[in-house]
Amino acid sequence: MDIELSKHEHKPLQVNPIKHSQPMGAALAFMGIKNCMPLMHASQGCASYTKVFYTRHFNEPIAMYNTSVSDITAVLDGGDYSILMAIENITKKDKNLKPELIGLHTTGLTETKGDDVRSVGMHIEIPYCYVNTPDFEGGMQSGWALTVKALIDQHTEETTELKANKLVILPNVNMQPAEVEKVKAFCEGFGFETYALPDLSTSLDGYLSEGQGKLGTGAISIEDIRSLADSATMVTVGASMEIASKALLKKNPGITHLHFDHLMGLKMNDNFVAELMKIRAIEPLPQVKRWRGRLQDAMLDSHFLIGSSHFVVTGEPDMCIGMCELLQSVGGTIDAVVATNYSPVLEKIEAEHLFVGDLEDALEHFQKADLVISNFHAERLLHMQERNTGLILRGFPNYEELGNQLKNDQLYEGSTYFLFEVANALRHVKHGG
Repeated sequence: MDIELSKHEHKPLQVNPIKHSQPMGAALAFMGIKNCMPLMHASQGCASYTKVFYTRHFNEPIAMYNTSVSDITAVLDGGDYSILMAIENITKKDKNLKPELIGLHTTGLTETKGDDVRSVGMHIEIPYCYVNTPDFEGGMQSGWALTVKALIDQHTEETTELKANKLVILPNVNMQPAEVEKVKAFCEGFGFETYALPDLSTSLDGYLSEGQGKLGTGAISIEDIRSLADSATMVTVGASMEIASKALLKKNPGITHLHFDHLMGLKMNDNFVAELMKIRAIEPLPQVKRWRGRLQDAMLDSHFLIGSSHFVVTGEPDMCIGMCELLQSVGGTIDAVVATNYSPVLEKIEAEHLFVGDLEDALEHFQKADLVISNFHAERLLHMQERNTGLILRGFPNYEELGNQLKNDQLYEGSTYFLFEVANALRHVKHGG
């Protein structure tokens, strides 16, 4: 299917944008590393916006620092000085702050100037990871993926050894902390020693721990990252993670790579389970089979409502494809998909209209849909139209609801919950309750 790009390419600006910047994706990825200090090479305003954005979305303290660059100091002082002074000032101010990794990510200002962020690491005693994430290209999804690639390129050690029961998951940016935890536990149920990079399962997850908000509290450490190349199996979830998977395969070409565009719905999860069974030569746990049966029942129960309904989905490409394929598996009609940025995975989606754009572009399709799946900003637009169209909030940001970090749309279990949530929303739209 052809992707309609004309609306996006010929507009001088985005109105009601649905996409967010690469530095925001990078910051979130660094929060998924244990005792990491996310350091945005930017002005205070850029970092403050990111901090407020995630604070409101997750309702949690956010570890976020910046180099306080301005348009003047960027030219006069140079990038090296700003970065080194920022690290010194931050660590001196709080003697108890002992980061095990500095996660430096750039922005449009510092990328335009062309700061050499790589060489700065030579002057820092703390382990250091840099990633170039200009906000004038890409988006949140690519910023996250570039950061994972940088972590592997710069810190994972090459090896030819493989641990048969060791598995690493590379999740995409759309997977919430609870979803990462669920997928890890799912793999552990097959007897794997499981890691995720990044691992938000213990970060931004609603559990207020000591020191939270100062450093990243992810479940994977810099030591774990160094030794990831001896994992016999790698699972990538989302097409955006291809660049990170290639980086890890360079460290050890012997790794078995299992790729899934998403982990939603019966077909994709059956394939996932089949691959894990083949590697471990064991049957899945009884609860896995039970949740598969529950998903089948949910597909039957929700078919009448979803199968007679029209949908519009907006968001990051890796999120859109999973939701569209699950809805279509029970007969749903996808009228339009509006993506934040182009990705080859969009060409796999079957929709009447499919394009890269913003919420202004999506508005005409909202007026014909029964249900919209979008972020918080779509709510105001739906209130402005006469048609009674339902809304399910997904993606970034969601300022309307609590518990975003604990939402689960993945695996058999999450897919079951998602279908029931959609069906109940449609019941309210069509029958008033």
